[in-house]
Amino acid sequence: MYNLFISHSWTYSDAYENLTGLLDNANYFTYKNYSVPKNDPIHNANNDRQLYDAIEEQIRHASVVLILAGVYSSYSKWIDKEIEIAQNLNKPILAIEPWGSEKTSSKVKNSADRIVKWNIDSIVSAIREISL
Repeated sequence: MYNLFISHSWTYSDAYENLTGLLDNANYFTYKNYSVPKNDPIHNANNDRQLYDAIEEQIRHASVVLILAGVYSSYSKWIDKEIEIAQNLNKPILAIEPWGSEKTSSKVKNSADRIVKWNIDSIVSAIREISL
């Protein structure tokens, strides 16, 4: 069982949903999802500090932090904070380049312990290799 925090943009939730779908159907792989889905009460945090603390608590439980390395990641202040939290907690970061992407986030890839393409075998293999 792998504890995963999957960083994502709520604006681009289809990529998150596609990734969790792949993970749900991966052979011989089970995981617990510690990410923050759109319908989670964390969204009702009164301020950025409360949201930061709530995300930090979720990442604290993770064995690996997965970050979709789409170009939108370069412009997200929350992905910056999730990278910061993961690094502060010494959590390995797996950057996943979205399917068919020509441009990706160098910020995410520079922070990653491993970078993989959008391929379930590569993703699962990397999770197994870098998991705490």
